[in-house]
Amino acid sequence: MSSLHRLARNLVAAFGLLLVTLPAFAQSDDDLLPVTEAFHLTSDASQPGMVKLHWRIAPDYYLYRGRIKIKSADATAVSLGEPTLPDGLKKHDEYLGDVEIYHGDIEASVPYKLLAAGTTTLALDVQYQGCHEVEPKICYPPNTEYLKLTIGGASTIPTTPAPATQSQASQTQAAPGAGGASLFGAPAAVPGTDAAALPAEQAFHFEALVKSRDALLLRWTMPKDYYLYRDKTQITVASPAGVTAGEPDWPSGVAHHDEHFGDTIVYYDQVELPVPLKGAANAKNAEFDIAYQGCLENGICYPVMKRHISVDFGAGTATVGAPATAAPVAADGAAVKEVAPTPPPPGLVPKSEAPLGFIAAIGLALLGGLVLNLMPCVLPVLSLKAITVLESGESQGAARRHALWYTAGVLVAFAALGVIIVGIRAAGHGIQWGAQFQQPLAIGILVYVMLAVGLSMSGVFEIGGSLGNVGSGLASRSGPSGDFFTGVLAVVVASPCTAPFMGSAIAFAFAAPVAVAFLIFLALGLGLALPFLLIGFVPAIARLLPRPGRWMETLKQALAFPMYLTAVWLLWVLTKQRGADATALVLAGGVLLAMALWWYGRNRNRDGGLSWIFTAVLAVGAVAALWTVHGLPAQTATTVATDGIVPYSPEKLAELRAAGTPVLVDMTADWCITCKANEHAVLDTDAFKALLKRTGTVYMRGDWTDVNATIAAFLEQYHSVGVPLYVVYPKGGGDGHKLSTVLTYDTVQQALEAAASP
Repeated sequence: MSSLHRLARNLVAAFGLLLVTLPAFAQSDDDLLPVTEAFHLTSDASQPGMVKLHWRIAPDYYLYRGRIKIKSADATAVSLGEPTLPDGLKKHDEYLGDVEIYHGDIEASVPYKLLAAGTTTLALDVQYQGCHEVEPKICYPPNTEYLKLTIGGASTIPTTPAPATQSQASQTQAAPGAGGASLFGAPAAVPGTDAAALPAEQAFHFEALVKSRDALLLRWTMPKDYYLYRDKTQITVASPAGVTAGEPDWPSGVAHHDEHFGDTIVYYDQVELPVPLKGAANAKNAEFDIAYQGCLENGICYPVMKRHISVDFGAGTATVGAPATAAPVAADGAAVKEVAPTPPPPGLVPKSEAPLGFIAAIGLALLGGLVLNLMPCVLPVLSLKAITVLESGESQGAARRHALWYTAGVLVAFAALGVIIVGIRAAGHGIQWGAQFQQPLAIGILVYVMLAVGLSMSGVFEIGGSLGNVGSGLASRSGPSGDFFTGVLAVVVASPCTAPFMGSAIAFAFAAPVAVAFLIFLALGLGLALPFLLIGFVPAIARLLPRPGRWMETLKQALAFPMYLTAVWLLWVLTKQRGADATALVLAGGVLLAMALWWYGRNRNRDGGLSWIFTAVLAVGAVAALWTVHGLPAQTATTVATDGIVPYSPEKLAELRAAGTPVLVDMTADWCITCKANEHAVLDTDAFKALLKRTGTVYMRGDWTDVNATIAAFLEQYHSVGVPLYVVYPKGGGDGHKLSTVLTYDTVQQALEAAASP
């Protein structure tokens, strides 16, 4: 069997094997035990001076020795000694390093001393953490059980967790063989439990820092899917009387409609809040009370939480007291009721309830990849493939070879891009599809690539003699490597586009385990490569192509001009990000690169050390120019409304919604070709402006051309994989409705008229 047929068979077999093994990755977690059943804890305080804790660990679960922490809940009454624990099984954990773990039954002995006469009870806080070691491999967040034992009483007293604070298992998927998933991941309900959230102190990790005598810095860190209300936060100075807190300097947040609190601003991930102080210049110490409230998205809302801060200005330290044990109350003294969960916006549902199944996601990914061939961002690179396909018209075997190697390049690039994005998101960073185009260095490299491709097609330089040997760098080489890296290049330039059907498939991938996400991205790549696979393997389609001839040289040179135009577009994007200086540097570097390639083309068959040194010097100059761009500061974004467009801000959106105004929010970027096509076809037309006026809709636009945490938070809120994102907010309040990524005037008209109706 030829190597070509073996390659085809292996590609098909590998994809089929992944499909067959999918159920193992998609296994339900319905059989996971509640944390207190997986690690059943009992206690014995019958022996004076010693309390014994016993864990019965369920099969297929294990407990970390180093994550067991035992504290006295009343340090003034009881002093605890060091617990005695048995040696555990040594294991290397991907997240925690070298650890010891327990299976089966273990017992810990904890000595104690009574500090207050007449003490008859022993109050302990026992924290532990463990994992499920077979599929689905998950680690539970740290769980704390609160014990109140009668000293000298009956042994084997069952323990009861404090209400509404029981930790649940994280659904973050661990890698095979890993010690567990993220220890700070988003929790999910585990069968057999009522709670579906972390304890308050873990869900909203609070810190306080002394910036100076005139300012404090408060910081909240939340796991994924938790958010903090801005207007439910209160800062009160407890002492001394002469110190007051000024207006906090809140950063931009995310507009959120809450059925109980109305339109408000919330914060995800982490928020830092500078608080100015007045009258603290002569104070040595100060005491502050902080009240705040937040929720788990699509889950519970927490009662108001209170923390006490003791500040020593001389030492520059701020000590945060333990959470209050009394029932929390609002700052005004009113009783606090647990708020029902806010329903998700239309079309957005928790992962466990998502109607989109794996087969549907694969189908949408295939369709999305296929439609991607028609997007303007991909067309320039497809001209590279057109040349090789036309050249191979005389040989069906050559056409198959070109198609397979091109497909391999596309699949590898899509898989790598998908794993990188999903991996970064799993680590807690909100990266979206196309975010690499926010990096000036990536833009500059693509300018060079497109310039090199165009020069090669124009005949300035050539590596090899085949017409198919076009591309840049590796893509310019002859044979399989040229086809492979042309496929890679097609994926790179396709990434700023979001074709129809792609958004749902990628969103599914972002929420799925890594193995499933890997399959989704492979399906996208297969869709992108499908036309060339059909040409290579269906002779009837291949026969429809024109026969090769001398006219192909003219076609190749003509197709160089879309490459130059792509480079111009990328330079325009770079100008928006880093200004005219960046454009001048990349243009100068492009000239040096063109000189290097021209000199290389003239002297590639000659022996001469000086010639190669001159080429290398020119290339180094081009790289230096590009690297200089990397260090330029970002351009300051304008915040002035132009041509009826209101710049997006969460505060302005909340203000408009509170006033009962219908709003269309458009999240766009200059590097997003789909966005620009929608603007040209719909959003920048006179008919659209008339529609806005007729419906009384405010048109807000957010620019994500450069890195912008506020816009990234909005994208995360609507589970968008990137831009474009269009959200319509109806008159008089209510949840926002997402529109399709590819707009037509009719769909926008229907959405705005519905939003403006009473």
